[in-house]
Amino acid sequence: LKPILSLVTVFAAATFWLYFVSTWFNGKDVVVHFPQNFEDLKSLSSMLRTYQEEHFQLVMIMFVSAYVYKQTFAIPGSVFMNILGGALLGTWVSFPIVCFLSATGASCCYLLSKHFGSSLVVWKFPTQVYSLRSRVKANEDRLFFFLLSARLFPMTPNWLLNITSPIIGVPIHLFFFSVAVGLMPYNFICVQTGSILASVKSLDDVFSLSTFMGMLLVAMVALLPGILVRKFSPLKKEKTSV
Repeated sequence: LKPILSLVTVFAAATFWLYFVSTWFNGKDVVVHFPQNFEDLKSLSSMLRTYQEEHFQLVMIMFVSAYVYKQTFAIPGSVFMNILGGALLGTWVSFPIVCFLSATGASCCYLLSKHFGSSLVVWKFPTQVYSLRSRVKANEDRLFFFLLSARLFPMTPNWLLNITSPIIGVPIHLFFFSVAVGLMPYNFICVQTGSILASVKSLDDVFSLSTFMGMLLVAMVALLPGILVRKFSPLKKEKTSV
């Protein structure tokens, strides 16, 4: 019961902070909120772009807080935050920021699961935990490449990896860098879309079949170094023993 109460307390504190920051916009003709659809995203980005001309720091504090909040508590809709980042800052400025924020938020989710939610995760997702633990064990000699490929693969449920990683034996440093690097293609596509948001009609224009296949190919390439490490490591050990 104590871990659950601690988790609820953290969530309440983070929600209060987000609400507190949002009150700074009161009376400024900007209603900050999480966008619910593509048209809502366009409207919000237009308002924030106008407002940030004189209040850049305030907009950035709101954006960073909202982004990390979504990632920390595994709330769907990160694609909208990525696109919003591109709309506010442009492709090349927002890209490294979004990569860092996605890794930071995912790591916060990792830590919450580790300290307060491990028993709940195992109870709720026993099959997934067992399956992922087995795969991590089988790839422990090339764990970073395995994690990297999982993040690059477009169908991977990132929220599930975030909450199960501390339970299945993934060290947080490997976790952080695998998220930061592994989500780069996805993040880049999103922020690039944000920079031309006015001409994009729907998310279907962002994630086309060719985009999906490209990300799948990148995931397969990322797995190759790990395969080579595993293939030649026994030979290396054999030579060392001789």
